Amino acid sequence: MLDEARDELLAFAAFPSQHWQQIWSTNPLERLNREIKRRTDVVGTFPNPAALLRLAGHVLIEQHDEWDSADRRYFSENSMRLLDLIREEVPIPELAAA
Repeated sequence: MLDEARDELLAFAAFPSQHWQQIWSTNPLERLNREIKRRTDVVGTFPNPAALLRLAGHVLIEQHDEWDSADRRYFSENSMRLLDLIREEVPIPELAAA
């Protein structure tokens, strides 16, 4: 099974080594999930699935706006420029959907 998934498991290696730590980390995702959980715990019971989806969507929109307007970036502009150079040299493999 691991041999079959080798390309997907090692896809991060196509990125600059400065990005590897951010790629490995799930901290932003965990923080976002905690915020969604915190907000849904306040409400308690939702009248229907659409209400839960609206709340979770609102949290995602807020987070996107925060990331978009933040002075500090998860990946620096310089390291993102390296991606353009790498894409020209070696195409980054696409991951297959699970």
